[in-house]
Amino acid sequence: MEWRDTGILLSSRKHGESSLILEVFTPRHGRHMGVLKGGTSRKMAPHLQPGAQLDLTWKARLQDHMGAFTAEPERSRAAQAMGSRIALAGLNATLALLSFCLPEREPHPPLYQRSEALLDLLDQQALWPLAYLRWELALLEDLGFGLDLTRCAATGSTDDLAYVSPKSGRAVSRAGAGAWADRLLPLPPVLRGQGDAADAEILTALGTTGFFLEHRLAPQLGERPLPAARGALVDLLARLAAAEG
Repeated sequence: MEWRDTGILLSSRKHGESSLILEVFTPRHGRHMGVLKGGTSRKMAPHLQPGAQLDLTWKARLQDHMGAFTAEPERSRAAQAMGSRIALAGLNATLALLSFCLPEREPHPPLYQRSEALLDLLDQQALWPLAYLRWELALLEDLGFGLDLTRCAATGSTDDLAYVSPKSGRAVSRAGAGAWADRLLPLPPVLRGQGDAADAEILTALGTTGFFLEHRLAPQLGERPLPAARGALVDLLARLAAAEG
């Protein structure tokens, strides 16, 4: 069994004296693992930082074996990630969520393309929080938990949409919410691609997407808690927004 693909390095861990087990996300083979011999060598180790783009070849005797990688570096994202606290926290959150959410060896080509594009924006600090929010929405959509924010679930209206139902993931208008408003999640304009995407709105929107990650997606994965890296990113964005405000 053999294939070749590009991939984003999600994580690595030592295996034996000089090898690594790599976890990568590829467009055609999904989240995949394999052994890289000599991965701890002085030649290879600098190229195997989280988020690195790799040219990968995977081989195994049988399809269900872990198999072995050969890897050639395509580009590093280490310099981008170390450029700011937001970039480093964002890289960690993105990679951790991909590792947490994706079934092994199941291709998700559109999500892969969005993930690669997001990581390539790490050095664009002004753009990154909004891009990350859009990526979380795409992650939910790709894994079957997408939000329907086009019209009110109660009235069918497209006007004055202000809430999201925590049960259905559908938008609810102020009129449709009625006395149930305090049981619904906020729907800031930025979630619908509207407004000026102020930092406070992005944080509110991340609270809403975070609810569905934690209470809808995570329970389908065995009740594991969301990666701490996601919470660390949101906390950092909140502190920076408070400092600027």
